[in-house]
Amino acid sequence: MDGKFLENILNDVAAGIRAPAEALEILKDLPYEDIGVAKIDQHRNLRGGNAEVVFGQGKTPEQAAVIMERLAETNAAIMCTRAERVMFLTVKEKLPDAVYCEQARIITVRRAPPEFVGGQIAVVSAGTADLPVAEEAACTAEFYGSTVERIYDVGVAGIHRLLDKAAQIRKADAVVAVAGMEGALASVVGGLVDKPVVAVPTSVGYGSGAGGIAALLAMLNSCSLGVSVMNIDNGFGAGYLAAMINRMVSGKK
Repeated sequence: MDGKFLENILNDVAAGIRAPAEALEILKDLPYEDIGVAKIDQHRNLRGGNAEVVFGQGKTPEQAAVIMERLAETNAAIMCTRAERVMFLTVKEKLPDAVYCEQARIITVRRAPPEFVGGQIAVVSAGTADLPVAEEAACTAEFYGSTVERIYDVGVAGIHRLLDKAAQIRKADAVVAVAGMEGALASVVGGLVDKPVVAVPTSVGYGSGAGGIAALLAMLNSCSLGVSVMNIDNGFGAGYLAAMINRMVSGKK
Protein backbone atom coordinates (compact mmCIF):
# COMPACT_ATOMS: atom_id res chain seq x y z
CA MET A 1 0.00 0.00 0.00
CA ASP A 2 1.28 3.46 -0.89
CA GLY A 3 1.03 5.50 2.31
CA LYS A 4 1.29 8.77 0.40
CA PHE A 5 -1.68 7.78 -1.77
CA LEU A 6 -3.77 7.08 1.34
CA GLU A 7 -2.67 10.34 2.92
CA ASN A 8 -3.73 12.28 -0.19
CA ILE A 9 -7.17 10.68 -0.17
CA LEU A 10 -7.69 11.55 3.50
CA ASN A 11 -6.47 15.12 2.90
CA ASP A 12 -8.95 15.47 0.03
CA VAL A 13 -11.78 14.45 2.35
CA ALA A 14 -10.63 16.88 5.03
CA ALA A 15 -10.44 19.69 2.48
CA GLY A 16 -13.88 18.90 1.08
CA ILE A 17 -12.48 17.98 -2.35
CA ARG A 18 -13.86 14.47 -2.08
CA ALA A 19 -16.99 13.25 -0.36
CA PRO A 20 -16.45 10.51 2.30
CA ALA A 21 -18.53 8.07 0.22
CA GLU A 22 -16.30 8.66 -2.81
CA ALA A 23 -13.17 8.14 -0.70
CA LEU A 24 -14.59 4.90 0.65
CA GLU A 25 -15.14 3.58 -2.87
CA ILE A 26 -11.51 4.39 -3.75
CA LEU A 27 -10.22 2.73 -0.59
CA LYS A 28 -12.02 -0.50 -1.49
CA ASP A 29 -9.59 -0.96 -4.38
CA LEU A 30 -6.34 -0.20 -2.58
CA PRO A 31 -3.51 -2.70 -3.18
CA TYR A 32 -2.75 -5.75 -1.09
CA GLU A 33 -0.07 -5.86 1.59
CA ASP A 34 3.00 -7.97 0.82
CA ILE A 35 4.40 -9.49 4.03
CA GLY A 36 6.81 -11.88 2.33
CA VAL A 37 5.09 -15.21 3.03
CA ALA A 38 1.79 -13.93 1.62
CA LYS A 39 0.10 -11.01 -0.07
CA ILE A 40 -2.73 -10.07 2.28
CA ASP A 41 -5.92 -8.48 1.04
CA GLN A 42 -6.35 -6.05 3.91
CA HIS A 43 -9.39 -4.45 2.30
CA ARG A 44 -11.56 -7.56 2.06
CA ASN A 45 -13.38 -6.38 5.17
CA LEU A 46 -14.09 -3.02 3.59
CA ARG A 47 -15.45 -4.57 0.39
CA GLY A 48 -17.23 -7.64 1.66
CA GLY A 49 -17.78 -7.04 5.35
CA ASN A 50 -15.40 -9.75 6.60
CA ALA A 51 -11.64 -10.13 6.78
CA GLU A 52 -9.75 -12.38 4.40
CA VAL A 53 -9.85 -16.00 5.58
CA VAL A 54 -6.61 -17.96 5.82
CA PHE A 55 -6.60 -21.40 4.17
CA GLY A 56 -4.32 -23.39 6.45
CA GLN A 57 -3.84 -26.49 4.32
CA GLY A 58 -0.48 -26.46 2.55
CA LYS A 59 0.95 -23.73 4.77
CA THR A 60 3.46 -24.33 7.52
CA PRO A 61 2.29 -23.54 11.04
CA GLU A 62 4.75 -20.66 11.10
CA GLN A 63 3.39 -19.17 7.87
CA ALA A 64 -0.19 -19.35 9.13
CA ALA A 65 0.83 -17.75 12.42
CA VAL A 66 2.57 -14.83 10.72
CA ILE A 67 -0.39 -14.20 8.40
CA MET A 68 -2.95 -14.37 11.19
CA GLU A 69 -0.87 -12.13 13.44
CA ARG A 70 -0.78 -9.47 10.74
CA LEU A 71 -4.49 -9.79 9.97
CA ALA A 72 -5.29 -9.48 13.66
CA GLU A 73 -3.61 -6.07 13.74
CA THR A 74 -6.26 -4.59 11.48
CA ASN A 75 -9.31 -6.87 11.91
CA ALA A 76 -11.39 -7.66 14.99
CA ALA A 77 -12.36 -11.13 13.71
CA ILE A 78 -10.19 -13.54 11.71
CA MET A 79 -10.34 -17.20 10.79
CA CYS A 80 -8.05 -19.95 9.54
CA THR A 81 -9.59 -23.09 8.00
CA ARG A 82 -8.16 -26.58 7.47
CA ALA A 83 -5.82 -26.07 10.41
CA GLU A 84 -4.39 -29.00 12.34
CA ARG A 85 -3.72 -28.75 16.08
CA VAL A 86 0.02 -28.13 15.62
CA MET A 87 -0.86 -25.07 13.53
CA PHE A 88 -3.23 -23.85 16.23
CA LEU A 89 -0.56 -24.20 18.92
CA THR A 90 1.87 -22.17 16.81
CA VAL A 91 -0.74 -19.48 16.15
CA LYS A 92 -1.62 -19.35 19.84
CA GLU A 93 1.97 -18.48 20.71
CA LYS A 94 1.52 -15.23 18.75
CA LEU A 95 -2.20 -14.76 19.43
CA PRO A 96 -3.06 -16.05 22.94
CA ASP A 97 -6.76 -15.36 22.40
CA ALA A 98 -6.94 -17.78 19.46
CA VAL A 99 -9.61 -20.50 19.77
CA TYR A 100 -9.61 -23.90 18.07
CA CYS A 101 -12.62 -25.90 16.91
CA GLU A 102 -11.03 -29.35 16.72
CA GLN A 103 -13.60 -31.23 14.65
CA ALA A 104 -14.03 -28.37 12.18
CA ARG A 105 -10.25 -27.71 12.10
CA ILE A 106 -10.88 -23.95 12.37
CA ILE A 107 -8.83 -21.36 14.27
CA THR A 108 -10.60 -18.12 15.15
CA VAL A 109 -9.65 -14.88 16.82
CA ARG A 110 -12.42 -12.52 17.82
CA ARG A 111 -11.79 -9.25 19.63
CA ALA A 112 -15.26 -7.80 19.39
CA PRO A 113 -18.63 -9.50 19.96
CA PRO A 114 -20.23 -10.77 16.74
CA GLU A 115 -23.28 -8.95 15.44
CA PHE A 116 -25.83 -11.73 15.76
CA VAL A 117 -28.55 -11.57 13.15
CA GLY A 118 -32.10 -12.86 13.39
CA GLY A 119 -33.20 -16.14 11.92
CA GLN A 120 -31.51 -19.49 12.00
CA ILE A 121 -29.46 -21.89 9.92
CA ALA A 122 -29.97 -25.65 10.06
CA VAL A 123 -26.91 -27.77 9.36
CA VAL A 124 -28.09 -31.26 8.48
CA SER A 125 -25.70 -34.18 8.04
CA ALA A 126 -26.34 -37.64 6.67
CA GLY A 127 -24.00 -39.56 8.96
CA THR A 128 -21.51 -39.24 11.79
CA ALA A 129 -18.68 -39.63 9.28
CA ASP A 130 -19.78 -36.34 7.68
CA LEU A 131 -19.41 -34.39 10.93
CA PRO A 132 -16.02 -32.75 10.22
CA VAL A 133 -17.49 -31.04 7.14
CA ALA A 134 -20.79 -30.31 8.88
CA GLU A 135 -18.97 -28.77 11.84
CA GLU A 136 -16.84 -26.66 9.50
CA ALA A 137 -20.09 -25.25 8.07
CA ALA A 138 -21.71 -24.79 11.48
CA CYS A 139 -18.71 -23.13 13.14
CA THR A 140 -18.26 -20.81 10.15
CA ALA A 141 -21.89 -19.70 10.19
CA GLU A 142 -21.74 -19.09 13.94
CA PHE A 143 -18.53 -17.09 13.61
CA TYR A 144 -20.27 -14.80 11.15
CA GLY A 145 -23.18 -14.11 13.46
CA SER A 146 -25.78 -16.77 12.70
CA THR A 147 -27.59 -19.07 15.11
CA VAL A 148 -27.11 -22.69 14.05
CA GLU A 149 -29.29 -25.70 14.73
CA ARG A 150 -27.32 -28.92 14.30
CA ILE A 151 -29.33 -31.91 13.04
CA TYR A 152 -26.91 -34.77 12.55
CA ASP A 153 -27.05 -38.43 11.48
CA VAL A 154 -30.34 -38.25 9.60
CA GLY A 155 -29.32 -39.86 6.30
CA VAL A 156 -31.91 -41.20 3.90
CA ALA A 157 -30.92 -44.83 4.54
CA GLY A 158 -33.14 -44.44 7.60
CA ILE A 159 -35.41 -41.73 6.26
CA HIS A 160 -37.71 -41.83 9.29
CA ARG A 161 -34.89 -40.11 11.21
CA LEU A 162 -34.96 -37.21 8.74
CA LEU A 163 -38.76 -36.98 8.59
CA ASP A 164 -38.85 -36.86 12.38
CA LYS A 165 -36.80 -33.63 12.18
CA ALA A 166 -38.62 -32.11 9.18
CA ALA A 167 -40.59 -29.55 11.20
CA GLN A 168 -37.41 -28.46 12.96
CA ILE A 169 -35.56 -28.06 9.65
CA ARG A 170 -38.43 -26.04 8.13
CA LYS A 171 -37.99 -23.37 10.80
CA ALA A 172 -34.57 -22.42 9.41
CA ASP A 173 -34.01 -19.54 7.00
CA ALA A 174 -31.28 -21.49 5.18
CA VAL A 175 -30.29 -25.16 5.29
CA VAL A 176 -26.88 -26.74 4.80
CA ALA A 177 -27.18 -30.40 3.77
CA VAL A 178 -23.97 -32.42 4.14
CA ALA A 179 -23.71 -35.95 2.77
CA GLY A 180 -21.33 -38.42 1.19
CA MET A 181 -22.04 -41.82 -0.36
CA GLU A 182 -24.79 -41.21 -2.98
CA GLY A 183 -25.51 -37.67 -1.72
CA ALA A 184 -29.29 -38.08 -1.75
CA LEU A 185 -29.86 -36.07 1.41
CA ALA A 186 -29.76 -32.68 -0.33
CA SER A 187 -32.51 -33.59 -2.82
CA VAL A 188 -34.77 -34.97 -0.12
CA VAL A 189 -34.25 -31.94 2.13
CA GLY A 190 -34.84 -29.67 -0.87
CA GLY A 191 -38.21 -31.34 -1.36
CA LEU A 192 -39.20 -30.82 2.27
CA VAL A 193 -38.46 -27.11 2.73
CA ASP A 194 -39.22 -23.80 1.04
CA LYS A 195 -35.85 -22.22 1.98
CA PRO A 196 -32.47 -22.18 0.20
CA VAL A 197 -30.53 -25.42 0.58
CA VAL A 198 -26.74 -25.35 0.35
CA ALA A 199 -25.59 -28.88 -0.48
CA VAL A 200 -22.12 -30.11 0.43
CA PRO A 201 -20.91 -33.43 -0.96
CA THR A 202 -18.31 -35.13 1.21
CA SER A 203 -15.56 -37.56 0.31
CA VAL A 204 -17.10 -40.16 2.63
CA GLY A 205 -17.96 -43.44 0.92
CA TYR A 206 -16.66 -46.60 -0.70
CA GLY A 207 -14.52 -46.85 -3.81
CA SER A 208 -17.17 -46.20 -6.44
CA GLY A 209 -17.98 -42.91 -4.69
CA ALA A 210 -14.66 -41.70 -6.13
CA GLY A 211 -13.82 -39.50 -3.16
CA GLY A 212 -17.07 -37.55 -3.28
CA ILE A 213 -17.51 -37.31 -7.06
CA ALA A 214 -20.63 -39.50 -6.95
CA ALA A 215 -22.24 -37.32 -4.27
CA LEU A 216 -21.22 -34.15 -6.11
CA LEU A 217 -22.79 -35.29 -9.39
CA ALA A 218 -25.96 -36.46 -7.61
CA MET A 219 -26.35 -33.07 -5.94
CA LEU A 220 -25.69 -31.20 -9.19
CA ASN A 221 -28.40 -33.30 -10.83
CA SER A 222 -30.93 -32.70 -8.06
CA CYS A 223 -34.48 -32.16 -9.29
CA SER A 224 -35.38 -30.28 -6.09
CA LEU A 225 -35.66 -26.54 -6.55
CA GLY A 226 -33.60 -24.11 -4.49
CA VAL A 227 -30.57 -26.39 -4.06
CA SER A 228 -27.12 -24.92 -4.66
CA VAL A 229 -24.01 -27.09 -4.52
CA MET A 230 -20.58 -26.51 -3.00
CA ASN A 231 -17.40 -28.32 -3.90
CA ILE A 232 -16.48 -31.60 -2.20
CA ASP A 233 -15.88 -31.19 1.56
CA ASN A 234 -16.29 -27.39 1.37
CA GLY A 235 -18.06 -26.88 4.67
CA PHE A 236 -16.52 -23.43 5.04
CA GLY A 237 -18.02 -22.20 1.77
CA ALA A 238 -21.43 -23.59 2.72
CA GLY A 239 -21.40 -22.00 6.16
CA TYR A 240 -20.30 -18.65 4.75
CA LEU A 241 -22.99 -18.65 2.04
CA ALA A 242 -25.70 -19.71 4.49
CA ALA A 243 -24.65 -16.90 6.84
CA MET A 244 -24.88 -14.42 3.95
CA ILE A 245 -28.38 -15.67 3.11
CA ASN A 246 -29.42 -15.43 6.76
CA ARG A 247 -28.06 -11.88 7.00
CA MET A 248 -30.00 -10.81 3.90
CA VAL A 249 -33.18 -12.43 5.17
CA SER A 250 -32.72 -10.54 8.42
CA GLY A 251 -32.27 -7.26 6.56
CA LYS A 252 -28.69 -6.79 7.78
CA LYS A 253 -26.74 -6.79 4.53
